[in-house]
Formats: sequence, C-alpha cells, structure tokens
Amino acid sequence: MAKKMAQIKPKPVGMKEKVNIYNKKLASLRKEIKKVIIGQRAEIESIIKCLLVNGHAILEGNPGLAKTLLVRALSSAISNSTFNRIQFTPDLLPADIIGLTIYDPKKGFYVEKGPVFANFILADEINRAPPKVQSALLEAMQERMVTIGKETFDLPKPFLVLATQNPLEQMGVYPLPEAQIDRFLFKILVDYPDPKEELKIMERNMELMSMKDYKIKEVIDPEEIIEMQKMVKRIYISEKIKKYIVDIVNATREPKKYGLSVGKYIQWGASPRASIYLSTAAKSNAFMNNRLFVVPEDVKGVALEVLRHRIILNYEGKAAEISTDEIIKDILGKIPVP
Repeated sequence: MAKKMAQIKPKPVGMKEKVNIYNKKLASLRKEIKKVIIGQRAEIESIIKCLLVNGHAILEGNPGLAKTLLVRALSSAISNSTFNRIQFTPDLLPADIIGLTIYDPKKGFYVEKGPVFANFILADEINRAPPKVQSALLEAMQERMVTIGKETFDLPKPFLVLATQNPLEQMGVYPLPEAQIDRFLFKILVDYPDPKEELKIMERNMELMSMKDYKIKEVIDPEEIIEMQKMVKRIYISEKIKKYIVDIVNATREPKKYGLSVGKYIQWGASPRASIYLSTAAKSNAFMNNRLFVVPEDVKGVALEVLRHRIILNYEGKAAEISTDEIIKDILGKIPVP
C-alpha cells in the first residue's frame, strides 16, 4: 500500500491556479512597498507591470516625490536582489556606468564592473548626462548585456531600470532623443500627494528615517519573477484585440482616417514598437487581474503610459499646450471597441 501511495504523482497545477497563487504574491509585494510609500498606487502598479514584462520605465516628476524610495522598497521586498542608484551628471562617463578594465602590477588586467550590474537601477536625472552616457545605459537596457574590454557579461535577472527626468530643469540638460525614449516601455508621471497623504508622509518620516526601520519582508524571489514573466507571455490575445491595438497606434499616424480633430497637433505618430509594447503591457494587466486572456479594458489600462512618450507634438500643439494624454484619450474614445 505504501509503495502504491509513493507512486501516485501530485496533480500538476494549472495555469489558472498559478496565476492566482502569483497574484497573492504580488498582493504581498504591494503591501510591503506600501509600508514605505504612501499613495502612488498607480505608480506602484505600473512598475509591477514593467517587471512582469521585463520592461523599463521613465518617471517624470518634480524632486522629492519618493522615486528613489519606491525602487528601494521594491528591491527590499525581493530576496537576493540588488539595488543601485546612478546619479547622472554632466561629467559622467560610460565607464562610470558599465565598468572598465583596470591594470594592476600584481593582478594584471581585471574587470571592475559598474553599478549597472544590479537587479534594480535608478537612473536619476538621466537627461543631465551627455548623449554618449545615456546611450551606454540604453544599450545595456536593450541588450541585457555589457561588453567591457574584450569580455561580454550578462546582466542579472530580473533587470529593471527606472530613469527619472525633472520637468522643471531646462539649463544644463541633454534631452533624450525620441528614438531613445521609444525604448522605454512606460512613461510614468509622478504627481504630488494629496493633503491627507502628505500629512501621513510627514508624520511617518518624523519617526522612521532608515529603510531598515520599515521592516520590509522579502515576499518574492527572482526565480518567481522570471516564472511570472514566462507566464505573462502565454496570456492569450485574440486577433480582434490585436487589430484594436494596431488601429489605436495607426490613429496616431493617420488621425484624419479616424476622424480625430486633435490630429492637427501631431507631428509624428507612434512606432511599431508601440504596438508590441501595448500588447505585452496589456497581457501583464490581464495577468494582474487574474485573467488568462486580454480584454479591451487591459489595452485601455496601459495605453497612456505606453503611448504618451511616443507621440510627438508639432509647434501648434506645443503652443496650445495640448498634452499627448488628451490625444490618446480622444483616440480611445473614437476607435471602436471589439
């Protein structure tokens, strides 16, 4: 009898059950992050979506809005993960990010890896560094590997870069070229907290100043994140939803075809990368809502963050102070939902 019992294999867990299990893990992850971050619910959700599809995000917001704390809190809740903050300055060199080959009379030549070799990178004020330095980071983001001297090294997994831009500063900055901004999955706008949230922030930080004081628990590990990334890729997306995504992106290029009055403010529409990222981000949204398939609401839920930095306004649009968010909302209202 004991031999028969030993031969019985456990019933394999289906994908639906796995999605439910991992969403409980993500709920615990949010809970730990919220020990540090008050408010910013949308920003937390967006960063988790980036993590699930192995993407990167650019955060735009004024100084002092807890962007660094957010990334540190995320890293602290993930076991065996590392966090590095790179402060971009005009005198920064590519080697300061990726590393360099050093000669020592006793050791000979050896590689000193740069701060990019971490799971979570905060590229603070990326537009303050020269284009050559920006390109070094963006190449690492795209290739997930770095070449130092004659050696090539894989970057750790998971690998998430959050680059920040300060919208107030205009002097001494090198704005990211549109082709480079296009490599970011999301552009997340970080706004001020409301008065109630700010009161809590003030009270909490009067008592707690160190990250250790928040007592963040490690609730998820890198292997589980990689497994979730694989599962997100398997989320089903129908041909109708695919066409819906293509129509949304195409409307940014041919607004007249879709009867968009705001089309006169568009100089350049979104690239095909927008269609790819819109579908993958929609899958992560479906996953986080315990679904194995994408619905139109998933596409709408990520459209602003995927498209806002991929639509280029003309002079008339800038003069009229039209935001790309307004254009995207108009497109979503005009494109028929399947």
